[in-house]
Amino acid sequence: MVSITQYNLDKIEDLLAELGYKVRYEKGNFKTGACVIQNSKVIVVNKFSNLEIKINSLIQLIKDFEINKEDLEEKQWVFYKSLLKENN
Repeated sequence: MVSITQYNLDKIEDLLAELGYKVRYEKGNFKTGACVIQNSKVIVVNKFSNLEIKINSLIQLIKDFEINKEDLEEKQWVFYKSLLKENN
């Protein structure tokens, strides 16, 4: 399991950035911790969620993406594969 640290949140944000996604932290009435704005590469995260919810929400979104090994550097690919093993 990925430990709940700011460092790991930063790593997840870096992974998403490499995939072309922009992560924004906004306030609002979110039913979940994060969502992808329709047909864009912007992910909005509830800025009032705690660190665990932010991390788990982003991991859940990443699991829904179709990512090829060619899309990422080797180090990011290994991290991505470790995220896929979360909660399986």
